[in-house]
Amino acid sequence: MMKTKLIAAAVIGLSAIGAASTAHAEENLWLYAKGADTRPQGSWEAKLGVISRLGKNSGDYAFHDIRPEIEYGVTDRLTIGAEIMIFSHDYSVQDEIGPMYETQGSVDVNGDFAYHGESFKDTQYGGVELTAKYMVMSPYKEDNPFGLSVGLGYEKRDVYRLDGAEIDQDSYTGTLYFQRNAMDDKLSFVLVPKLELESRTSPGVREEEIAIDVAAGVSYRFAPKWFGGLEFRHQSDYLNPEEDGVFDPGLKRSSWDLGDIRVGTQHQNGNYFGPTIHYAEESWWATSGILFQVSGGGSEHAYVKNNKNYDEHEEVHFGLSFGYEF
Repeated sequence: MMKTKLIAAAVIGLSAIGAASTAHAEENLWLYAKGADTRPQGSWEAKLGVISRLGKNSGDYAFHDIRPEIEYGVTDRLTIGAEIMIFSHDYSVQDEIGPMYETQGSVDVNGDFAYHGESFKDTQYGGVELTAKYMVMSPYKEDNPFGLSVGLGYEKRDVYRLDGAEIDQDSYTGTLYFQRNAMDDKLSFVLVPKLELESRTSPGVREEEIAIDVAAGVSYRFAPKWFGGLEFRHQSDYLNPEEDGVFDPGLKRSSWDLGDIRVGTQHQNGNYFGPTIHYAEESWWATSGILFQVSGGGSEHAYVKNNKNYDEHEEVHFGLSFGYEF
């Protein structure tokens, strides 16, 4: 009950801020990709983002990733932020798509898949993320060939994003933000590679994972205050899960311990592409977009149908985000 009240307060509070008032620095023109901008010194911005990940090529699947966020400009070059993760799941898959079919109870006593009509539906506190972003080169200075910022982050998750099961996960991220503007800043191109080092435990399972996320976007201001764009996103991870103390002998394991750094077998990958639309007022903005999985794959353990991955990925990502500067 306490978690539910905290979640409701966070969502309602940030929604009210966005609705009551009317950000240019650090506004999001895309769902996943971000520019090299940082906040002006002493300024604040409240954000609320919701990305709905829909469809697993089996039954019904919906995961709403809700993230209230606050950012602060320490200097004109350094921005820090904190966000809460709220995960809302509602699914009933009808095929052996792990880990969803296990969480909803569709496994028989012999350990073989058997669909029994179960489902999973819950809204949970998912965790918290802390971030820092430093601008090395501004994308708005003509002397610079492009804009460049460097980001660092730490995540603590209590819930697995795929199925809503309880986990204990620590993640450390490093991100580069490349941005190139043209046509008097009407046209923007961005490339955002991200490396994530994850350590995750759940009953009987331990995973040390190296994940790669690459987002790219183009956006054009086609009318005052309006931007239309396209976005691409690739996400993949490399690991060999340790189950009950045993690794799969056919897979290589990842490790990012300083004394034992190695990249394991690619467990899964997914590629998305689609349009975005953005509107900006003087002190607030809103963005929407829809990305479709165009291809995917993975190891022999991945669930892949018609050249698309469905255990770690979805058919469609639909997103809405709002920002208010103060």
